[in-house]
Amino acid sequence: MTRRLFTWVLLAVAIAVSLPVSVAADSTTTLYRQAVADALTIVENTQPGDVAAARHAAQVLIDGTGNTQPEVLSDLRETPPDFRDAASRLRAVLNALDNPATTSDPALAQSRLQQVMSMQRYDALHKQPSFLDRLGQWIQDRINEFLKAMAGGIGPGGVVPAWVVYAIALAVMSVVVVVVFRSARGRLAGEFAGSEPAGPQAPADYFAQADRLSASGDRVGAIRALCAAVAATLAGERTWEGSPLTVREIFRRAPDPASLNPLLRPFEAAVYGGRDVDDKTYEQAAVVAARFRMPLVEKAA
Repeated sequence: MTRRLFTWVLLAVAIAVSLPVSVAADSTTTLYRQAVADALTIVENTQPGDVAAARHAAQVLIDGTGNTQPEVLSDLRETPPDFRDAASRLRAVLNALDNPATTSDPALAQSRLQQVMSMQRYDALHKQPSFLDRLGQWIQDRINEFLKAMAGGIGPGGVVPAWVVYAIALAVMSVVVVVVFRSARGRLAGEFAGSEPAGPQAPADYFAQADRLSASGDRVGAIRALCAAVAATLAGERTWEGSPLTVREIFRRAPDPASLNPLLRPFEAAVYGGRDVDDKTYEQAAVVAARFRMPLVEKAA
């Protein structure tokens, strides 16, 4: 009898302790939702550009949710306030609060998650880093340590004078600029540069070279020459050898850029994808490029 009484007392104490916690959690959730709903009501019923209403909605949101909705607060603090985006975000928050992502069978959900994660496509997540990955991380760590050591040595009594650090940074930036510029040129010229005369050429020369390469069976080189001819026609003779723009970007200067796709797509597939160009594809590209060849012929005549 005494043992039963003791058990009932413990059960009552447990219920009494857990009940306030549950009630407090429910109360907190209710206050949070109410603040979001109140802020949404203000936002939906205000006039565009009403800064005072935006401040009021932001204060209501902060009082009930703290700073847990920074995107909404940012919308409300803009000049003018972005009420449309704020309302959309607040509605999404309400929907998430009213429809929490829960499951009636957590064990089953965990089992299905493990089944998905065990698929072959996720094998890389379970593997140890490769030797190259570890080497790259080690090099990155050493570079970070070196930069920190240099930064720590700047100033009076430091190991490295400030001007040395600035000189090194300037040299690194110069190297980066040179590499980027050379790679940009390579995107346009590529291997085609080795088969053409040095210096800028007229579009007519590129068209003539395309004809020679096509006749010899080098359709990849020929389609490069066609792109060079069209690019030179659109943006000048020096475009192909020194422009930082890609062929796609240059072709956007055409009156109808989409009409150049039969020429652009096989060029990109050949240059960037290493694919061959068949006779039919080249003929279609040549027809597109011929529209830019005709004005040159008329001008020469």
